[in-house]
Amino acid sequence: MSQKFDVVVIGAGPGGYVAAIRAAQLGLKTACIEKYIGKEGKVALGGTCLNVGCIPSKALLDSSYKYHEAKEAFAVHGIEAKGVTIDVPAMVARKANIVKNLTGGIATLFKANGVTSFEGHGKVLANKQVEITGLDGKVQVLEAENIIIASGSKPVEIPPAPLTDDIIVDSTGALEFQAVPKKLGVIGAGVIGLELGSVWARLGAEVTVLEALDKFLPAADEQIAKEALKVLTKQGLNIRLGARVTGTEVKKKQVTVTFTDANGEQKETFDKLIVAVGRRPVTTDLLAADSGVTLDERGFIFVDDHCKTSVPGVFAIGDVVRGAMLAHKASEEGVMVAERIAGHKAQMNYDLIPSVIYTHPEIAWVGKTEQQLKGEGVEVNVGTFPFAASGRAMAANDTTGLVKVIADAKTDRVLGVHVIGPSAAELVQQGAIAMEFGTSAEDLGMMVFSHPTLSEALHEAALAVNGHAIHIANRKKR
Repeated sequence: MSQKFDVVVIGAGPGGYVAAIRAAQLGLKTACIEKYIGKEGKVALGGTCLNVGCIPSKALLDSSYKYHEAKEAFAVHGIEAKGVTIDVPAMVARKANIVKNLTGGIATLFKANGVTSFEGHGKVLANKQVEITGLDGKVQVLEAENIIIASGSKPVEIPPAPLTDDIIVDSTGALEFQAVPKKLGVIGAGVIGLELGSVWARLGAEVTVLEALDKFLPAADEQIAKEALKVLTKQGLNIRLGARVTGTEVKKKQVTVTFTDANGEQKETFDKLIVAVGRRPVTTDLLAADSGVTLDERGFIFVDDHCKTSVPGVFAIGDVVRGAMLAHKASEEGVMVAERIAGHKAQMNYDLIPSVIYTHPEIAWVGKTEQQLKGEGVEVNVGTFPFAASGRAMAANDTTGLVKVIADAKTDRVLGVHVIGPSAAELVQQGAIAMEFGTSAEDLGMMVFSHPTLSEALHEAALAVNGHAIHIANRKKR
């Protein structure tokens, strides 16, 4: 006899496990299915984010930046650090331990909230049934009142650069290097490529980033993207725009990459090559032919604004549906869906999902860019404030970058906050909170910000929108 649940969640990543916990909190009998096998040979919860994405990459970014600071930036503080070295295996082991603690924590949360966990591959059948193929090959079927598909995504592979065991790798493989490559190639100048390129550049690798597009960070505000390109280039990343990879050849523990750019065909040889050209939804053997769930033209599960699929009672969230592939977007969709299943009128503001690139300086934004707004015919006022004028940034010797606030010229309502600089992710989140409540630039300017803080840069940028900045000369409105 099959088991019956109010909610069955397929996938225990940042969307799935959050949805399962929230559903259980709301009194719904909930199950969550996961098949990912971690480094210890056991099923590991947490999905890409905790196992091979957000968390491990940030661990390496933080470790590599501390090494960089010790070698290059301590002297200005009067700190002498001689003979600083990096133990890469120890750094990678620290990362692995963080992952282990966090993924194990989800199992504890499941138990505390009464979520039933199943190990194996989940598949949606007709009539809201879910088939589970266990790790031992045994099959069982669950009956579900509601199904939430949160199967996530995986790295895109490209024919010109097929992955190898240790020379040509994807983002997962790039987290496991046991030594610093002398020459590192990265295909793709997106979030993943820039973050991983930064990790190994700080540790001493000569890094070349090959980006097929002619424009750098096209999703970001042009002023921020221009500043980011300048800063990252100065840090040693050789970013080649308009460089389309056409082939690779692995020979003698090195890889020669062939690509074309404005100068014609080029060749570069690297010790390691990271392929970071994006991610695609995981739908392999996920939907039975008679499940009724449909995919859109790009291979994503079709859903409406509330993540409902074409089948009543079946929802899909996170990387497997439309929109940005971001862990926080998936998590909030999970909460929204769980609450709607429980009868609440939950909704999600897709216009205010922050984006962050965890290079140093960080790059982050929320809302619309100046280019988007002008393209829509919206008249705007813009205020900027450089961290070079921030007392707190000066004290920390971290003055690169700026804060940009964009407001509607007629209503003064804040429409976008864009930052490159220290703690950009945190500052943008302050902007997101303000924008969620319809804050004007004047409102932000009237708020009291503690001193000295980096947040004052957001305050000053908001003041600058209307020509009222105190700590820089004001520009005329445009």
